[in-house]
Amino acid sequence: MFKRKILTEFEAWKNSGGRKKALVVKGLRQIGKTYSVREFAKANYENIVYVNFKENESAKKIFDADLNVNRIIIDLSALIPDSHFVEGKTVIIFDEIQECANARSSIKPFCEDGRFDIIATGSLLGIKGYNKKKSKGVPTGFERIVYMKPMDFEEFLWAKGIGEAVIQYLRECYEKRTPVSEATHQAMLRYFKEYICVGGLPYIVDRFISTNDMNIVYQEQHDIIEEYRDDFGKHLDENENEEIDLALLARINRVFESIPAQLAKENKKFVFSALEKKGRSENYLPAIQWLCDFGIINLCHNLNNISDPLEGNKIDNIFKVYMQDSGLFVSMLDRDCASKILSGELGCYKGAIFENIIADCFSKQDRKLYYFHKDSGLEIDFVSKVNNEISLIEVKATTGNTKSAKTVLKNPQYDVNVCYKLSENNIGVVDNIITVPYYMAFLL
Repeated sequence: MFKRKILTEFEAWKNSGGRKKALVVKGLRQIGKTYSVREFAKANYENIVYVNFKENESAKKIFDADLNVNRIIIDLSALIPDSHFVEGKTVIIFDEIQECANARSSIKPFCEDGRFDIIATGSLLGIKGYNKKKSKGVPTGFERIVYMKPMDFEEFLWAKGIGEAVIQYLRECYEKRTPVSEATHQAMLRYFKEYICVGGLPYIVDRFISTNDMNIVYQEQHDIIEEYRDDFGKHLDENENEEIDLALLARINRVFESIPAQLAKENKKFVFSALEKKGRSENYLPAIQWLCDFGIINLCHNLNNISDPLEGNKIDNIFKVYMQDSGLFVSMLDRDCASKILSGELGCYKGAIFENIIADCFSKQDRKLYYFHKDSGLEIDFVSKVNNEISLIEVKATTGNTKSAKTVLKNPQYDVNVCYKLSENNIGVVDNIITVPYYMAFLL
């Protein structure tokens, strides 16, 4: 379907020396795990044995017995026509492996056997305890875990057919701090606004590119959100004889539904009392952690000081919650929100939308998210490392000033000397504040 950066990680796993671990690709539904894995397999193996545990109930039964590799191979050969198990030239793909816990347990004996490479994909695998009551054990030490996320903006540009020469031009402008030509600048702003509305789920991107119909995009996004809601209860219903923890499920849904309102506030810190009158953090933290492990939200923690190490200065119980995919976030707002973003007619949610997309961009760079807020009103949207240097990052839905950033930069108690202001404006430098257009966030 689309070119994905994660293929370089697959190649690094394939070429790694020593005892080969299984490659386990985790991530949300609809982010392209299956397609990417199968395309990689086609390019690198003579034989592919593909097992989808969500579609093939018979395949699950193969792993109910002992986990002897020779027996499993015989059973898979009988079940899957034209499958060939050739030592050193075959990859076995266990797709939707979360649906068959014992198949994941078989990874250890397969790796110890060593004749075949194993690739597994699955959603819900990041959730602590998922399927633990059904499984014969998770194969600790035998998995190379790769987390796959929705497409970033550069991948979105590839999907749109934007050539590498254009992206390289943007990279050179960023590195040299020279303005982008006006025509290219306006085109990139338009593409970035499309990306905010569409998000990075490959299926949604494909529907957008093939139809250019935001109504279709909106409906598809809502269908996916409903699928995710169905998933929310799955780990709570591991055994048929046990009841779902309805209280936890209700809290998971309540947290999820509250995200737009939480981000619309002037102070975007997550407020538990907004969930219920006497909402307490200890009641809702498990639900928030569940949504993080599920992969649909990111936490951005407040810092008690801006200095190295940032992780050591984070405040555990003070944070903002952002959606992992901006397109899904926009679809949770008003029906006409996408059209307002594309036309530049945003209302009160404009700050939330642009902060969320930058958090999304940083998350896809595997950055941990931090911000800085003091009761005096001083607030920095993000604090992160750029070129190994602690940097302030301000996100402006309009031109906006950087009063808080200037205050921090002038104060010697903070270990920071530069601020990046992300806005619609072209590249520019004034003192130690560097203005960068939104669409260059992936270059920071």
